[in-house]
Amino acid sequence: MTKKLITYSIKIILLFVGVLGYSQQDAQYTHYMYNMSVINPGYATDDLDLINLGLLHRAQWVGSVGGPTTSSFFAHTSLGNKIEGGISAVHDQIGDVVKETNLFADFAYAIPFSENTKLSFGVKAGATFFSTNFNGFVYSDDLPDPAFANNLSKTYPNIGVGAFYFGKQFYLGFSAPNLLESEHLDNDSGIVTSRKEETHLFFTAGYVYNINEKIKLKPAMMTKAVSGSPLSLDLTTNVLINDVFEIGVGYRFDDSISGLVNFRVIDSLRIGYAYDYTLSNLGNFNTGSHEIILLFDIGKPGNGYDKSPRFF
Repeated sequence: MTKKLITYSIKIILLFVGVLGYSQQDAQYTHYMYNMSVINPGYATDDLDLINLGLLHRAQWVGSVGGPTTSSFFAHTSLGNKIEGGISAVHDQIGDVVKETNLFADFAYAIPFSENTKLSFGVKAGATFFSTNFNGFVYSDDLPDPAFANNLSKTYPNIGVGAFYFGKQFYLGFSAPNLLESEHLDNDSGIVTSRKEETHLFFTAGYVYNINEKIKLKPAMMTKAVSGSPLSLDLTTNVLINDVFEIGVGYRFDDSISGLVNFRVIDSLRIGYAYDYTLSNLGNFNTGSHEIILLFDIGKPGNGYDKSPRFF
């Protein structure tokens, strides 16, 4: 089974590289393995007893002018033996000028694929709120671009789809969380003053190896593709010790290397931190990126709390 999963993963990655050659407009996450509910509406936990919640904040390219910041929230739970659902919110901001907020509701249907695995299909629906504020903006040219002449405030509907194949110790996911390509700025009198929100494709995979009773090895990867940009590929390896303390390293191709750490404070709360060191020429203008994540597991009334760790 493991060899087949690895083979399928490699084939899909090569397909992305050969056909798409794309990358990022959407926010990126170093803790993607714990932020799966935001990325993939097909994400499922197969746990009837818990409500999973998560908060994440990322400050990217700290020290650069207008460095992006991202905050996300999700709540996810099983609604029945085969149905799962949740809500998510992502706020992305570039300086004080460009702001975008995505609000979604997710629904997934999980089908038993074998005795120990399930295949889940999901949809998300919601809206994107986009605004710009160029008041007080300092221009580098004497004649500023007309695209920056007016402030904008627009709302767009959006939908997404995803699939998630998983067992107790592995997962494979494929998703497009924003299918509608909304125009964020306008085209006026032949002057290009628009930015289109392109469809992003995500492929994720992870596995949990039991090294011994106390140590688990957790490799994971995420491939992200979007029209007009290079492919983005994240590779991460974490080590979980005593189901309490986790430490790992990550590499984002041609972009950065990362260090990750998280620990279980109490049974229902896990706190994590990640630091990205920029390897590209952008590293000359920033001191890296910081990311903090909080994960909550709340037992449903009458069901108590399942103390098994959340692997992904």
